[in-house]
Amino acid sequence: MSSRPRQYDLIAFDWDGTLFDSTAIITRCIQNAVRDVGGVTDYHGQLIEFAVRLLLDASSPSNYLASNPELLALTQSEQGQNLVRGLQHVIEDAKRTLDGAAPAGTEAFEVGRNVAVTPGKVVLRNELIELIQYSPTTKTTYAEPVLIVPAWIMKYYILDLSERNSMVKYLVDQGHTVFMMSWKNPDERDRNIGMDDYLDKGLHAALDAVSAIVPKRKVHAVGYCIGGTLLSIGAAALARDRDERLASVTMFAAQTDFSEPGELAFFINPSQLALLEATMHKKGVLESRQMGGAFALLRAQDLLWQPFINNYLKGQRDPMIDLMAWNADGTRMPWRMHSEYLYRLYLDNELATNRFPVGGKLIRLSDIRVPMFVVGTEADHVAPWRSVYKVDNLVRSDDFTFLLTAGGHNAGIICGPVHPKRHYRIKTRRLADPHLAPEDWMEAATKHDGSWWPAWQGWLAAHSGAKVKPPAIGAPAKGYKAIADAPGTYVKQR
Repeated sequence: MSSRPRQYDLIAFDWDGTLFDSTAIITRCIQNAVRDVGGVTDYHGQLIEFAVRLLLDASSPSNYLASNPELLALTQSEQGQNLVRGLQHVIEDAKRTLDGAAPAGTEAFEVGRNVAVTPGKVVLRNELIELIQYSPTTKTTYAEPVLIVPAWIMKYYILDLSERNSMVKYLVDQGHTVFMMSWKNPDERDRNIGMDDYLDKGLHAALDAVSAIVPKRKVHAVGYCIGGTLLSIGAAALARDRDERLASVTMFAAQTDFSEPGELAFFINPSQLALLEATMHKKGVLESRQMGGAFALLRAQDLLWQPFINNYLKGQRDPMIDLMAWNADGTRMPWRMHSEYLYRLYLDNELATNRFPVGGKLIRLSDIRVPMFVVGTEADHVAPWRSVYKVDNLVRSDDFTFLLTAGGHNAGIICGPVHPKRHYRIKTRRLADPHLAPEDWMEAATKHDGSWWPAWQGWLAAHSGAKVKPPAIGAPAKGYKAIADAPGTYVKQR
């Protein structure tokens, strides 16, 4: 066999009968060169590795026409028509960006038409949230309602996408009475809305409404991402004030201890926060594209370079799916709230160290004693599962279940009730059981194939009372009348 490399292949070399991947070798050499350097702190060592990874992603031969044999062969076979289409895509995308329009293909997914279509009514609207109560589809429902607190960094309908992967529809069809908070998309006028407002006019207002509509029943509270962080804060405040309305707390990919928040910490340090603070204070809000840029860098090869290759070099539009369309439908965040969140939680870690005040008085997560179900995802770059798992050190629930599922921050949560390509591990501990380190938990937890949704729904059912007649929609006599059809108006705000 010839010892000469193929003329066009800059990646794979055939040397004395052995195939070498030069890019992989160079990558390993560079990564090894920046690891375990004397005198460098763990944080700065990880930061250097992150920067090197970005550099390696950007310099990969596969990302460029001249050094990618597949692209060269495609261009030759199509006589350059792929590049013509790619240039058309560049022009179209640039125009959409300048016009503030959504990415190409998102128009096929319209809120209220083919996403966020589970029937229900808006039963509360204030200056911060709309509360949706979904219509029952079963003759009887579990006695305890479910209140979902989505993240305000995203629109709630990630939990009510298409019929095949709508968590809301799945819960309703299993006999649960479901309420969903839909956050307002803030603008410059909302600059002074803070964390206390998100608790008072958000979580607490919604809980008051649910308690009025379904009286004398405790509530299963569910929080996703920073909505889960807010829920943990609210649950601790309720426990501090001896308010016993919660039946359980479920958290999806939500952090409470920010001592090891993952690679997102590279964008959150005093100097960067000072710059971000100045930008937010001037405009009053943080635009979604600014947050999206940071998240994209965490997975640059998948979210930046691969779309670049497909769209502009291959001239092929990736088919738009519901989750991608939702991801492009971003939200803003008010200056005061986001500043408090970044400084007090991410930078100062006040929540995990019992220094976070609510209503002027400190809270402690150790006051949370209700049953808990916490979900982490294996490939989460936003809320790494080991960071999510730290909540087990902070609460004192005697019924604590942790579940680790395949997938990332969004796709791992929104996987539908039937998903043969997924798997998950699950383990429940009692308060008297010894705490397991993450690696020990991985070995001890039971592994299952498929979606984790049925396991969680079974847990909710086991922690609920007997089924009863579904509650009425709203409670007009108590000030909670049906004022609009789901999905409401806030979710449609641009």
